[in-house]
Amino acid sequence: MVHFTRICFRKYGNFVDNLRLYVRGGTGGMGLPRLGGQGGNGGDVWVVATKNMTLKRIKDKYPQKRFVGGIGGNSSVRALKGDRGKDKEIFAPVGITVTSDDDRKLGDLNAEGDRVRVAKGGPGGSFCSAFQPGRGQAKHIRLDLKLIADLGLVGFPNAGKSSLLTAMSNATPQVASYAFTTLKPEIGKLMYKDYKQISVADLPGLIEGAHINKGMGHKFLKHVERTKQLLFVVDVCGFQLASQTPFRTAFEAVQLLTKELELYKQELVSKPALLVVNKMDLPDAQDKLQQLKEQLQNPDDFSDLLPDDMIPKNYITFRHVVPVSATTGFGIEHLKSCIRESLDEDAAMAMKAIHQERLQALSYDIQYYEPPQAGTMSLIW
Repeated sequence: MVHFTRICFRKYGNFVDNLRLYVRGGTGGMGLPRLGGQGGNGGDVWVVATKNMTLKRIKDKYPQKRFVGGIGGNSSVRALKGDRGKDKEIFAPVGITVTSDDDRKLGDLNAEGDRVRVAKGGPGGSFCSAFQPGRGQAKHIRLDLKLIADLGLVGFPNAGKSSLLTAMSNATPQVASYAFTTLKPEIGKLMYKDYKQISVADLPGLIEGAHINKGMGHKFLKHVERTKQLLFVVDVCGFQLASQTPFRTAFEAVQLLTKELELYKQELVSKPALLVVNKMDLPDAQDKLQQLKEQLQNPDDFSDLLPDDMIPKNYITFRHVVPVSATTGFGIEHLKSCIRESLDEDAAMAMKAIHQERLQALSYDIQYYEPPQAGTMSLIW
């Protein structure tokens, strides 16, 4: 019987965002029975976050996807305690979640230098094991990349997300007049006059049913989890994905996007959000924009426009509703200002919370500080 090793990775074009690897800790070294010597432990296997690394680079460099820790040194007359085996490090990009094959989370790599031990080396031979070494842990693990960005663009296919990202930043995503132009995530950088940079992720377009993995499905939604805020993008004139699918107005598109996020993971809809109403260069755009604003102010009054399964549990209140035209450049600078304002507001609130925690800790220390009794000596070593 021929056995095949299954190597799994998901990719958009040449972009790989999920990789399955085999890892095994090193075997321990032999003990020395006549002198009671102990063998060295086998080396561990670690996943380490590193700059300028991609999952595709790991896949190309290690086609066997196999990583094994070093073998522990044997006990000998010269060294009764054998040397420990060398650890094996798997260098991976920042933004990785490491899980086992049974979906048990092993750890996150959120910053450069973060490390997760994924396989422990076996113990060296000793009296307790009749001087026979133990084998290291062996398992398959998954490296799952979730993009880290300040903002994630959320929208249905052909809403103009890629064109918007091009107009706002230095990114050059593929742009065309058909659905699913974006087949892989793109990160753009918004540049400001004071040299502030804000990262924006353009992610593959959602379709109805994405929460149950239709279309790009979870390949899109998982990247939303690590963005600080959401930037909804809708076509002011609405959209229709295909001739056999229903037409959706801009208001329906907003609520359906909300529903898809809600069904995938409830906490996503609690993120701060802005709404970009794109394609304002089209005929009757102003009238449609005014209608959308009225509907968003009182969404319950217009819930009868939505099928029951499209109504979200909670409507999103957008911090800003910004009309733009990615084609002509109308509203782009105002949008960048709104984005900056929203992120700065959250940063200020976070800093205020940190200061309050420090003040509370300081007041606690002062409250319970007991000065030395009169006539006693305080020694400082």
